[in-house]
Amino acid sequence: MNASVRQGKLIKGQTGDWEVVIGMEVHAQVTSTSKLFSGASTEFGGEPNSHVSLVDAAMPGMLPVINEECVRQAVRTGLGLNAEINLRSVFDRKNYFYPDSPQGYQISQYKSPVVGEGEVTVELDGGKTATIGIERLHLEQDAGKLLHDQSPSMTFVDLNRCGVALMEIVSKPDIRDAEQAKAYVTKLRSILRYLGTCDGDMEKGSLRADVNVSVRKPGGPLGTRCEIKNMNSINFIGQAIEYEARRQIEIIEEGGAIDQETRLFDPNKGETRSMRSKEEAHDYRYFPDPDLLPLEFTQAYVDELKAELPELPDQKKARFIESLGLSPYDAGVLVAERESAEFYEAVLEGIADKARDGKLAANWVINELFGRLNKEGHGIGDSPVSAAQLAAIVSLIGEGTISGKIAKDLFEIVWTEGGDPRELVETRGMKQVTDLGAIEKVVDEIIAANPDKVAQAKAKPQLAGWFVGQVMKQSGGKANPQAVNDLLKTKLGI
Repeated sequence: MNASVRQGKLIKGQTGDWEVVIGMEVHAQVTSTSKLFSGASTEFGGEPNSHVSLVDAAMPGMLPVINEECVRQAVRTGLGLNAEINLRSVFDRKNYFYPDSPQGYQISQYKSPVVGEGEVTVELDGGKTATIGIERLHLEQDAGKLLHDQSPSMTFVDLNRCGVALMEIVSKPDIRDAEQAKAYVTKLRSILRYLGTCDGDMEKGSLRADVNVSVRKPGGPLGTRCEIKNMNSINFIGQAIEYEARRQIEIIEEGGAIDQETRLFDPNKGETRSMRSKEEAHDYRYFPDPDLLPLEFTQAYVDELKAELPELPDQKKARFIESLGLSPYDAGVLVAERESAEFYEAVLEGIADKARDGKLAANWVINELFGRLNKEGHGIGDSPVSAAQLAAIVSLIGEGTISGKIAKDLFEIVWTEGGDPRELVETRGMKQVTDLGAIEKVVDEIIAANPDKVAQAKAKPQLAGWFVGQVMKQSGGKANPQAVNDLLKTKLGI
């Protein structure tokens, strides 16, 4: 077991606590315009069988030709997972018959994958982290798709997806509960999207996971595992694990044994059901593909790809914490999705004093902007408030031109009507009043009108807050709150 894996949530059974052991095989569709061994398009959708070459259809005499871009993307992904890159790897034939695979075998990698061991660090509740080991990453072809609902008596086959490049990312059995599993897929998806090696669109099937679940007494020997196939939703992965773990515990506690098998998750019923008994790898009769030479590249090629990698979520998070003083939580929220991090950095670009206003900008992006976008069902890509507009609002607060309260009103105007925040502040008279003489006049009037409250505040200084509220109210929220506080303390003698 990986030393840095944290104890997961134990499940209570009739005979005591049980530990869940989870390993995952994530299939990520490689971002590439053409397929792994042919020039056919990888575009999603399209008329059935319109993106199929003679190679994909397994016509006699057709030979596969490796797509260099797919190899490059696999190596870049391996580097992003802190993994060992194997300079020599081999493509194998994995033999099994399935109607949507015309070749009668899948070209995959078995003993010599392109990427070896790596790791992913995931964030858990309460600021904890867990490191999940990666066993390997290999390249393989996707299969086609069977359509059972087009005819009452026949099944149709669409080979558009057949031959599309997949990266199969195999984790070690280091995951210990449903929350860790969800955090792992979320983090993996985020890394792939930052790298641009997979779009991570689970609804279109670009990212799907096979989840291996077994249970054991804490620290005991590994139990028999069941594999839940083709999960394409992070929430469903969590539900499937919870259900499957309890199902296995009940069987064992009633004296039964777990059959190693492949299962499917039914999201409508929230349960897994048996699909077929699991074949072991030797049943696939793997052997090196005779049509493809071993894949070999130099260390210089790998080093060049490493030098060109973008800043990844963990590095970006560390930089935000160190250089801008953000809390680990805020930095984590901002880097979770590449678009969010890019938006925040675009806001920073528009701020003159980043050291002063970086944290304030993070608060506004997370609380005001993301909060409003979530409420109205928008993504960051269609935000009515641009990064430049938000930067202007944050700068106006930082300079003391407007108060936080006025800023919220200004944000509302920009959200609904648009416009340049600085111009709006000028034309609509929204500037904060910093003229001490004008503020003092209002303070004196309120003190004179409320002698009873003055006596209470002198006895109990925390009651001075009432005066601050009154002054702010009378000034329409435009008085500088710090100036109001200082003046009141002097006048009330507290």
